[in-house]
Amino acid sequence: MIQFGTGGWRAIIADGFTKANVQLLAQALADTMNAEQANELALGYDRRFLSREAAMWAAEVLAANGIRVHFINKDAPTPLVMYVVKKRGLPYGMAVTASHNPAVYNGIKLFIKGGRDADENITQAMESRLATMASSQVKVMTFEAALANGQVMVIKPQNEYLDSIIDMIDIDAIRKKNLHVALDPMFGVSRTSLQTLLMTARCDVDTINERRDTLFGGRLPSPNAHTLNDLTNFVKENGCDIGIATDGDADRLGIIDDCGAFVHPNQILVLLYHYLLKYKGWRGAAVRNIATTHLLDRIAAAYGQTCHEVPVGFKHVSGKMAENDAIIGGESSGGLTVRGHIQGKDGIYAAMLLVEMLAVSGRKLSAIYQDITDEFGACYTDERDYSFTASCKDAIYQLLMVDKKLPDFGIEIETVSYIDGCKVYFSNGGWIIARFSGTEPLLRIFSEMPSQAMATSVCDTLCGALGM
Repeated sequence: MIQFGTGGWRAIIADGFTKANVQLLAQALADTMNAEQANELALGYDRRFLSREAAMWAAEVLAANGIRVHFINKDAPTPLVMYVVKKRGLPYGMAVTASHNPAVYNGIKLFIKGGRDADENITQAMESRLATMASSQVKVMTFEAALANGQVMVIKPQNEYLDSIIDMIDIDAIRKKNLHVALDPMFGVSRTSLQTLLMTARCDVDTINERRDTLFGGRLPSPNAHTLNDLTNFVKENGCDIGIATDGDADRLGIIDDCGAFVHPNQILVLLYHYLLKYKGWRGAAVRNIATTHLLDRIAAAYGQTCHEVPVGFKHVSGKMAENDAIIGGESSGGLTVRGHIQGKDGIYAAMLLVEMLAVSGRKLSAIYQDITDEFGACYTDERDYSFTASCKDAIYQLLMVDKKLPDFGIEIETVSYIDGCKVYFSNGGWIIARFSGTEPLLRIFSEMPSQAMATSVCDTLCGALGM
C-alpha cells in the first residue's frame, strides 16, 4: 500500500520504495491531473540512493500521460522545487526525497499551486486511486523520447531561486559584519545554494560534510543535538559566529550558536518571530503546530498579535498562514517559512534570515535568545521517541485516544485536545503531547513546562503509564 503521511510518501528502499510503486504513484498523479485538466509539473530530486533514477521513472510515466515535466536535472533542495511551482504558476510539483529519514528510506513529496504541500483531499484521493490500480494501467515512454518530444523539459532554476532570497534579505547589512559561518549540509543538497548565498553576503564560510554520501556518514540526516557533533566542535574550535546545518533535502535546519550550543528549532522560531516583529517592524500572526513552543504565543500577545495552533504537517501550517496572512509558521522539527516566500519549509531562506538577524542586531546569537527569555520567560522541554510493534501501537491508541485514560501528573489539567494525538494543557501554562509520527514508525512524546524538572517529570509519568 502506498500511503501518505505528514510529509509525503516514504518507504524503505527495495521494500516499498520500488520502481513499480514509484510509477504507480506517478500514474495516479497523472490521472488526477488529467481529470483536473492540469498538464504541467515541476520535478526534482535529492542526493539519496535512487533519487535521480526514481525522478526519471516518474517523468517517463507523467510524460506518457501528456503531462509536461519541468525537470531539474541536478540534485535540488526541496524548497527549490516548491519555488519553481510557485514562480512558474504550475499546478503541481514533485520532489523525490525522504527528507530527514534514515538512509534506507526514500520517498516522494507532492506540491500544489503556489508551492504548497499537497493537502489531505488530494493525497487521500490519490490513495483511493492507488488502492484499485494495477501495474497494467501504467503508461510509460522512455525518458529520452520524452526529452526529444518536449514532454520533459530540463530547467536550471537555481540562480533565480537564490536571487529571490537575496531580494528578501538585507544583504548589505550582512556584508558589513564579516561574519564567520560554519556550514554542514549533512551530505545533502544545500551546499551549493547556502554557500553561494553566504559568500555573496561576504561571509567567511567553512563547509564540512559536503560531498554526496547516500549513507549520510552513517548518521540520521536530521539536524539535531545528537547528529551535529562535527558542526558543534568546528564552531567552538574556530570561533564561528554561527553554525548552520540542513537536513537531507534542505527544508529543515539546525543551528549551533556562538558558544557551541545547539539551538532547538523551537528557539529558532522564537528568535525569528521576535526579530520580524521588533527589528523589521512586521505585524502579523504566527502559526505553530500542536507540538511546538507556546513561547511564540507570549511574544505574539506582547505585540498585539495571535499565535494559531494546528495539527502536525506543514500543509496545516501553510494553510493557516494563508488564511490569516501570518508572518511566520513552523514546527518543532525544524521547518519554517516566512510570509512573502514559498508557502512551505525552506531551511536555506531561514538560515539567511538568521544571519541577517545577527548582522542587524549586532548581537551574539546566545545573547539574543537570553534577552528574549529575560523578557518573556523561559520554557523547558523534554522530547522522547519510542519505536513500537503493531500490537503496542493499538494498545496505546486504545488507551489514549479511545478510552482517554490519563495518569495523575500531580498538576492541574486545564484541558485535553485530541485533534492530533493526545495533548494535555496544564493550568501552569505547560503541556505534554503523545502522538504517532506521520513519517516514521515512532511514538513521539513532547513536553514543555516552566522548569526542566517538571518537563522531565510529566514525560516520565506519561511514559510509565504507557509502558514505554
